[in-house]
Amino acid sequence: QVQLVESGGGLVQAGGSLRLSCAATGIIFSRSVMAWYRQAPGKQRDLVAMITNGGITNYADSVKGRFTISRDNAVNTVYLQMNSLKPEDTAVYYCNAKDILFGRLSWGQGTQVTVSS
Repeated sequence: QVQLVESGGGLVQAGGSLRLSCAATGIIFSRSVMAWYRQAPGKQRDLVAMITNGGITNYADSVKGRFTISRDNAVNTVYLQMNSLKPEDTAVYYCNAKDILFGRLSWGQGTQVTVSS
């Protein structure tokens, strides 16, 4: 059974930092592209950052220079370090895994990030 369990969300003041974690089970982590998405109320779910199994990263323009995605294949976990947070970063953040061989997509349950001004 696939499980992606996010943690690390919370309430932070503008300019602060948070580190999200996503622990994966039931997937071949080393064969998966991992990503973070976010969804604000009334808006669509958008890609925030992604990291390939080879460590290549890509970021949404809105978070470049502030967020860093990383992964630890030894513990099947992907991270999102978020610095210089802004109120517009407020959203539910979702972890996503895509198996590069079979294309299967998996989602976590989401973790709330709220940035106060």
